Amino acid sequence: MHDIASKTGLRAELLGRRAAMPPEARSAAGRSIRDALLSVPEVEMAGTIAAYVSIGTEPDTRSLLFALWKRGTYVLLPRLLPDGDLDWASYEGPDSLVPGPRGCPEPSEPPRGPGAVGSADVVLAPAVAVDRTGMRLGRGGGSYDRALARVGPAILTVALLYDAELVPNLPSEPHDQRVRAAVTPSEGLVRLG
Repeated sequence: MHDIASKTGLRAELLGRRAAMPPEARSAAGRSIRDALLSVPEVEMAGTIAAYVSIGTEPDTRSLLFALWKRGTYVLLPRLLPDGDLDWASYEGPDSLVPGPRGCPEPSEPPRGPGAVGSADVVLAPAVAVDRTGMRLGRGGGSYDRALARVGPAILTVALLYDAELVPNLPSEPHDQRVRAAVTPSEGLVRLG
């Protein structure tokens, strides 16, 4: 058990590293992550995938979302609720995204409720870092911890990371939810736990 200050400092350090990456390196990483995920058996077979629209310096998900949608996968994307929880709605292509709270693009389709994430066959989650046990360090709002708590134990939950963000261990708190895998540009899908 570590304190919140250590998580805050680590988060700031890792986000600083992301910001220092050249845009071309971030683009190349996003393409590698997309290609690795599209070949994962659970992703290939999934009828429904809960994903997210990357913002800022996060590994790019836009081409991944488009590729999943074009191949007929039902893609759910989050809509941030006023209490910080996540509602979910379907992605109907790049033109279906509208500006949401805090500048996060979100789907314009009707909301399906916070529990909709529980119907996904695969859940892709943003993270600042993940350790080898699956402990995930997010942005600190707790939105994805709440969403991941609604996902069954047999569902593949995957954090999308840059190479240096899969680390030996992370500080954690009781409410933190683990992911079952991470995907990085160099390693592809890494199963954790």
